[in-house]
Formats: sequence, structure tokens, C-alpha cells
Amino acid sequence: RREPLALINLKKKHEETGDEELASRLDHYKAKATRHIFLIRHSQYNLDGRADKDRTLTPLGREQAELTGHRLASLGLKFDQIIHSSMTRATETTEIISKHLPGVKKISTDLLREGAPIEPDPPVSHWKPEAVQYYEDGARIEAAFRNFIHRADAKQEEDSYEIFVCHANVIRYIVCRALQFPPEGWLRLSLNNGSITHLVIRPNGRVALRTLGDTGFMPPDKITRT
Repeated sequence: RREPLALINLKKKHEETGDEELASRLDHYKAKATRHIFLIRHSQYNLDGRADKDRTLTPLGREQAELTGHRLASLGLKFDQIIHSSMTRATETTEIISKHLPGVKKISTDLLREGAPIEPDPPVSHWKPEAVQYYEDGARIEAAFRNFIHRADAKQEEDSYEIFVCHANVIRYIVCRALQFPPEGWLRLSLNNGSITHLVIRPNGRVALRTLGDTGFMPPDKITRT
């Protein structure tokens, strides 16, 4: 939806103006800035909790979030915002990370909640959600992708740096969609807790993956995937 040609009624414009005027209008709709998207998986949490409110971060998970926050701060970037899943483990991870990034606004959204994005190929035996879950979660997670992962708005003048704190399934699906890989392959990717995945979206819509699930900033004994 950000391709300049898609933002103009070509038939109407050709009737009203010539090609030179059309080219001028296209320039008006072209993105100028690059978006840097940092996708953070939440830290380790209590797997025994039945309800979401009980699935709080473990002591190790809180340490992981501190390490992730310190790493993000050390990059020396001017982050524009932190958008996070409304689930407890993502919210708690965000609160810890944000201490290292004072002044960066936080926004909670249900779109980034964990779920089953699409039936994986090849299938796995240990994880088989009901078919209805793929329809419900899949539509929501696809909406998250379309809402958040796109080239910069034409009005954006400077490059932006945005943090999204969410979940492994959501991040893996978004990476596949952003790179135009078959999204059914999302489960072939693996992400550690508190890991950083860095996507770059250029003004022409090209997407590059700079890092996937980076936890090289954590001591080996602090790394988990649960």
C-alpha cells in the first residue's frame, strides 16, 4: 500500500494531466527515509502459569531483559517508540528494557499477542493447535504485519528506529513475510528469549535482515529458548 503508483488513481490522472504532472505527483508519494525495525522476543517466563497474568518473568527472565535493554541502549540510536504485545511477559520485558531507554514512548497492542500464525510446513508432532486457532490468530498476526511492517510514510524525513517487543511465533512469521519467503516456513526459525532481530526497510520497499535472534550480548549461562 506504500508503492507510489498504488496511491494515485492513474486513469483519472491521465485524463486530467500529462505524464510530466504524473511524474511530479509520484515524487510526492515516494518514501525518503529508512525504517529500522527491532523485534525483541520477551524474556523467560513462568511456564506453569495457567492464565496470562500468572505467566510473569522468572528471575533469569528479568536478568535477560536487563541485558537486552543495555544492549539496545549501547547502540547509541535515537529510538522513536516501543510497541509491545499486551501479554504479561511482553509487557514486563518492555518495562525493564524501557528503563535503559528513558523518554521513549511505549504503546501496547493486542495485535502482537502470541498465537498460531499459519499451519507450519513441514508440520511438527509436538504442537498441533486446533484449525480454528490458525484462522483467528493468523488473521490478527497478518494484520500486525500489514499494520507495522511497511516502508516509511512519504512525510517522514529522517530514518526511524522502532522497537517491537512480542513473541517468537509472531516474530518468525513477520520475518518470513517481510523477506517474501513462504510464511509456512516460520517454525524452521528459532529465537532465544530476549533476542534481537533487526529488519531494515528501505524507501523503495526493499527489506534486509541484519540480525536474526541475536543474543551474543548475553553470557552463555543466561541464554534460554523456553
